[in-house]
Amino acid sequence: MAAAVLTQDDDGPARQFLTFRLDGRRYALPVGEIAEVIRLPAVARVPQSPQGLLGLANLRGAVIPVASGRGLLGQPEGALTDAARAIVLENESPVALAVDAVEELMDVKAGSVETRPADMAALPGEALRGAFQASSGDAVKILDLQPLLASAFTPRPRKQAVSRRGAAETLVQAPAARLTKLLTFAVAGQEYALPLASVQEVTAASMLATGIPHAESLVLGVIGFRETLLPLLSLRGLLGFSQDQMLGTEKIVVTRVGDALVGLVADRMTAIVSAADEEMEEIPEILAARVGGESRIRSIYRGDGGRRLIPVLSTEELFGEEVMRKLETARNTPQAAPQPDMAAQTVQFVVFRLGADEFGLPIDAVEEVMRMPDQVARLPKTPKFLEGVVNLRGEVLPVVDQRRRFNMPAGEGLAGRRLVVVRTKAHRAGLIVDSVSEVLRTAEDDIAAAPALTGETSALVRGVVNLERSGRIILLLDPSELLTRAEHGLLDKFSRAAEQPGT
Repeated sequence: MAAAVLTQDDDGPARQFLTFRLDGRRYALPVGEIAEVIRLPAVARVPQSPQGLLGLANLRGAVIPVASGRGLLGQPEGALTDAARAIVLENESPVALAVDAVEELMDVKAGSVETRPADMAALPGEALRGAFQASSGDAVKILDLQPLLASAFTPRPRKQAVSRRGAAETLVQAPAARLTKLLTFAVAGQEYALPLASVQEVTAASMLATGIPHAESLVLGVIGFRETLLPLLSLRGLLGFSQDQMLGTEKIVVTRVGDALVGLVADRMTAIVSAADEEMEEIPEILAARVGGESRIRSIYRGDGGRRLIPVLSTEELFGEEVMRKLETARNTPQAAPQPDMAAQTVQFVVFRLGADEFGLPIDAVEEVMRMPDQVARLPKTPKFLEGVVNLRGEVLPVVDQRRRFNMPAGEGLAGRRLVVVRTKAHRAGLIVDSVSEVLRTAEDDIAAAPALTGETSALVRGVVNLERSGRIILLLDPSELLTRAEHGLLDKFSRAAEQPGT
C-alpha cells in the first residue's frame, strides 16, 4: 500500500484517534465516536445476513449488532485471535465493530490530517474521512463508518416483534381439523405425553436443586425459577420406575398443578405431536378403576396408524396427598417469592438448534416435532435446500434442510436431528434441524426488536430473546417468511398438489 502524501502543517488543536488493524491494514476512528472497547463477545449469527454483519451479542443486558470490520470493507474474513476486539460506537443505536486488534491512542494535530481524496489512497471498498502519518511512518486511514454501516444496517419499517394477543396470531392459521397438541417425553425407555396446553415450558435440568428435608425420594428438591421456587419431582418416581440412573439428557417440564408450578423431570424430551380426535382413546374402564400407576393416565394417543401408543398423563392424578402437602410447604417457604402469572402477557416458542446457534418459532405455528424420517423421496431439479418430500399421514410434505437454507455446512450424521412441521396461512413444510432443545415461555416485554438488518434477513428475524443470565441469545423467526423464502412458487406447487385428490 502506497503511503499517503500528508500535510505537514501542525497548526490547530490536536484530535485523539484510536488505531486498529484489519487484514494487516491500519485504520483509525475519532475517540469521541467510541463508547468503549471490549473483548469480542460471543456472537449469535443471523442466518443469511449481509457480509458486514457478524451477528448479535449481549452487552450488559442489551442486544447489539456486531459488524465485521473486514466484511464492511469487502475483505476476506479470517480466523479471530485473542487479540480481536469489539469497538462499541457512540451511536443512538449502539453498534460494535469487530477488528483484528486494537493498537494505540494517538494525538494528531488537525493540520496533520490529509483529507484530499487523491492523497488518501483509498482502496476499493474503503470509505475514508482522512489519513495521517503515525510516528512509525505508517499511513493510518480514518474510516468513515456511516456509509459502510448503512449497507448492513438500513432503517426500515419494523413489524412488531410480537402481537399483544399472541406471537403467531397474525402469522398462522390453525388447521381445519380439530387437533390436540401433545408434548412427548421419555421416562425409563417408555414414551409418555402431556397436553401441550398444560405445559408452561420445557428447560434443561442443569440447575442444582436444593433438597427438602424428610421429603419422599421422588421429590428432588427446589430450584429458583422466574423469581419464585420451583419444586422438582422425578417422573421416574411418580410412575414407579427406578430413580438410580441419570442420563445427562434430563429435561424439566414445567406445569401447573392447582395453584402451584411444578417441575417434572423426564429423561429427555422426544417430540411435539398433533393428535386428531379419532387418535385419542379413553383408557379402558378396568384400568381407570385401578389405584395403581394406570390411574394417572387420562387417555392413549394412537399415532402412526395405531403403531405408536403413548399414554397421556393427567397432572391432577400424578401426585398423592402427602406429596402435594410437601409441595405446598416448599412453595410457602420464606425464601419463596409470589407465584408469577405465567399466562399473562407471555409468549411460547419452540427453540431449535443449528450448530451452536439457537432459533425460536411461535408454538402456534409448530404443528409437531418428530424424529427425522429414515427415508425422504428426492426430487429432481429442485433447490439444494429442498431435501425432498415425505408422506405424513397421507399428505405430501416438502422437507427443507434448514442448514442448507441458511448456507451452513451440511449436517449429515447428526444423531438427534428433528423434523419441525410448520404451518402458515399459505404453506406447510418440514424443517430439518439439529435438535429441539426446549419450549420457552417469555414475557412479551422481554422480546427485543431485532436490529435493523438489510436484505431478506430483515423480515425473517422478528425479535430477539436475550437470556443474559445463561449467556444465550435466541433469534425469533417469522414462520411465514421462513417458508416463503424458498424459490418462487415452489411450496405453492406442493400446496396445490396436496389439495388434489389422489396425491
